[in-house]
Amino acid sequence: MANTEERMRILRLIENGQLTAEEGARLLGAMDDRPRPSRASRAQWVRVRITDLRSNRQKVNVNIPVGLIGIGVKLGARLSAGNGHKVDMDELLETIRSGATGKLIDIEDIEDGERLEVFVE
Repeated sequence: MANTEERMRILRLIENGQLTAEEGARLLGAMDDRPRPSRASRAQWVRVRITDLRSNRQKVNVNIPVGLIGIGVKLGARLSAGNGHKVDMDELLETIRSGATGKLIDIEDIEDGERLEVFVE
């Protein structure tokens, strides 16, 4: 459905006589026919995976719903504060909220023998 501002603009044009009612109806109908991403095509999960590089076993594999990602990023900022890697959590959050998908972070810590990966699926 078209946003309210767009609909109001068309209705004002009709009210002011700049559009006929038929033209306005066609425009409103065309707005409703615009393609929209389906719910299934939008990212649903943020997956955080930490793998032990020596054994190649997963130490952590957490799935967080995109709707709760703000909480997850704050928690991640606290957990990663002492790891020596700089991850801009605000930038990560904005990237996720903008609709990015796929692997967003891939960090290998050779000293600790760990790999951190963040995916949006």
